[in-house]
Amino acid sequence: MGRTDSTATSPGAPGGLLDGAPARSTAVTAVGADEPALRRLSRFAPAAAAYLLLVALLLAADTAPADIARYTFYAVWGVLLPGTLVFRALRRRPYTLVEDLVLGAATGLVLELGAWAVLMPLGLQKAAIAWPLLVVVPFAAVPGLRRHWRPRGYRRQSAGWSWSVAGVVALTSVYYYEVFLSRFPILPTSETTRQYGDLPYLLSLAGNATHQFPPTVPQAAGEPLHYHWFTFVHMAMGRLVGHVDLTVIEMRLMVPALAALGVLVTAVVAQRLSGRAWAGPVAAVLVFAVGEFTAVYPNNVSSWTFGAPAVRLMSFVSLSLTYSQPLLIALIGVVGDVLRRGRESGPSGRESGRDVPLLGRGAYVLTALFALASSAAKASSLPVTLAGLAFAGLMVLIGTRRIPWPIVGLGAIIGAAQLFATAVIFDFESYGLEVIPFGNVQQYWADPNHSRTAAVQAVVVAATLGAFLLNHQLKVVGMLPLMWRRRFNLEPVQWFLLGGAIAGPAAYLAVNGFNSSYFTIAGLPFGVLLSAWGYCESFERAALPRRARAALAVGVLVVAGVLTYLLYRHSDAWVRWAAGLLGDKPRSYGPLLPALVAAALLAAAAAVVGVLWWLTARAVPAMRRRGGIVLLTATLAVGLPGLGLDVLQARHVTWEGSWILPKTQVDAARWVRAHSAPTDVLATNSHCWQFDDYVFGPGCNNYRSHWLGAYSERSVLIEGWAYAPRLMATAGGAAATTAPFWDQDLFKLNEEAFRQPTADILRRLHDDHHVRYLVVQRKAGAESPDLARLAPKVFDNGRVAVYELA
Repeated sequence: MGRTDSTATSPGAPGGLLDGAPARSTAVTAVGADEPALRRLSRFAPAAAAYLLLVALLLAADTAPADIARYTFYAVWGVLLPGTLVFRALRRRPYTLVEDLVLGAATGLVLELGAWAVLMPLGLQKAAIAWPLLVVVPFAAVPGLRRHWRPRGYRRQSAGWSWSVAGVVALTSVYYYEVFLSRFPILPTSETTRQYGDLPYLLSLAGNATHQFPPTVPQAAGEPLHYHWFTFVHMAMGRLVGHVDLTVIEMRLMVPALAALGVLVTAVVAQRLSGRAWAGPVAAVLVFAVGEFTAVYPNNVSSWTFGAPAVRLMSFVSLSLTYSQPLLIALIGVVGDVLRRGRESGPSGRESGRDVPLLGRGAYVLTALFALASSAAKASSLPVTLAGLAFAGLMVLIGTRRIPWPIVGLGAIIGAAQLFATAVIFDFESYGLEVIPFGNVQQYWADPNHSRTAAVQAVVVAATLGAFLLNHQLKVVGMLPLMWRRRFNLEPVQWFLLGGAIAGPAAYLAVNGFNSSYFTIAGLPFGVLLSAWGYCESFERAALPRRARAALAVGVLVVAGVLTYLLYRHSDAWVRWAAGLLGDKPRSYGPLLPALVAAALLAAAAAVVGVLWWLTARAVPAMRRRGGIVLLTATLAVGLPGLGLDVLQARHVTWEGSWILPKTQVDAARWVRAHSAPTDVLATNSHCWQFDDYVFGPGCNNYRSHWLGAYSERSVLIEGWAYAPRLMATAGGAAATTAPFWDQDLFKLNEEAFRQPTADILRRLHDDHHVRYLVVQRKAGAESPDLARLAPKVFDNGRVAVYELA
């Protein structure tokens, strides 16, 4: 048990698709029972350092220590503990402690969904803090389950691996502090405080999930919520179990916590599937530190040429993406583990002790759990996963001429989860997405006047698709040397990853609508895992000495720093110069020119360096066969400037999606929350939210008022309806910002209660629609003087007044 395996290698298993697979380094050490206690504790130093750094950043961002402590309690008691116990019971043999804890945490996210689904219909929300006892008690009482409290046989990750992964976690924490935590208060502090536009809406969904089963649209009381709402159940459970205010969870705690889990899940899944420990940190860096290839600054909505960017920027404006990512990567991990079955077996059919042990039959149960949670965590997750499985099944069928029944079984499990979400959660709602091939990109090659020749048009089309690949897909190029060396004789798990990597961008190109860009983002983890795998193989083959490895790392940082500086200082001039290369006439593909020209210049520079390298290598043998790894590293890292540029943008440029959220409005909503029951309904005259301030009546073209439902955590009869599923389906998946409310009789009743109130109108609101409070937003129009005679005024801060219906 005490022997070190960190330098041991094992050959690929013989037979089938695995012939000729290169050796793998497991880079783990068996944990000995006689290890000194101090040394055992030192293994947790990287995790402790990353956690304490995050705590320090949260404190610096005015997060109350008590909230941090309560959320930590929730994460450990309500997610980590029950999830780890169940995961240990499902996996066959232990591998590393970090894997048990990380995949256990992902399992815990699934279990809390089940706990919520049981507690809510029974009205037992107050008992949510005790739900983990449903797992803890059996594991303490049943003899066969007690062993999972202290499993034996772990192998220890190397210190370098642990500190590297902890470093990526720390990097994400610092990034979120710079771009979000330190920039936006938990609650507005003035009348000009800015807030990301969608966050109040997302907060309202979480508040609704604390008392409504199933959740409904808070801004239209009783309207079904056919949406991927599992994220907001997670937030609600944080409130119910940890007793942390939802605003603190949303604005401080949830995003960095889930990002850290995403980093860790990526690292352990990359190691499990590739058999290479260092694929873990590489994959984590590619997912969380390397952004899109772009030559434009700032990275605002107007410069998003191919939909939403990857996880970094979207993490705090698309909470469903933040929540779904660790679940999706965990799903990839357990599906891939089933597909790699056989690779770890020697001639006797028994697993090699130096390889990553298989999860066993429990992987199918874990697949079902992660698929079910992913189904309504983000609607893009399972379609991409199913496409990856279908691709793997087809390639294995062609290669072996036998039906791959494990793939069929996995497809049936994931397909059932997709059917459940489509029928039960989404009610077959498409949100307006349509299959229109190249609908999202054809604007760049549009030629309405038919002024181009067929040859020129073909070049423009090819350049557009090339720009798309450059923008999103450079971080997956590590898969290319892997496929080349194996002559496309890939393992089933590699076909699966390749299929998912292709399916994501293919779905974006096939399905029209902004939200289809999430298919691209869903496909990136598949490609990144395969890319990290291929990069590690290439790095091993290069066999760089220590000084060369250090020089390569320093070179990457220098190149990233230089590109960051150039883009920050000279982006405007660069964009004008690139556009001027083809004349000053406006062109449909004009937004793509900066990136395309930058790519051409970088490729030319790489070619020159390559020639010089080849010439030098003739005289310096140590440089031979090592230029490829330098080029591959540079290509993977070319998106690194995005991280620094996001930080600079947060300091100097207002993000286009932020709106004014006045303190007085939030104060009024929170007063209502403190003086009402969860079942109470509110009515308001506030329906419109503009970027600068409130505009009402004919000037309102943005029916996205969400502040009252968000900060009161109550349902509103009619507030802002632009995100109602029935309307988004008519707007191609976008917000229906100008669409009228669908029930004009109810809308008229609502408005008359404020403008021309009568006793009968107020009685109908109270008796028929259960309205308790009328909330007047005076920027939308002052209430009628008659209202004070008909209902007592219970709150007034000048901007907002509240009247109670009895």
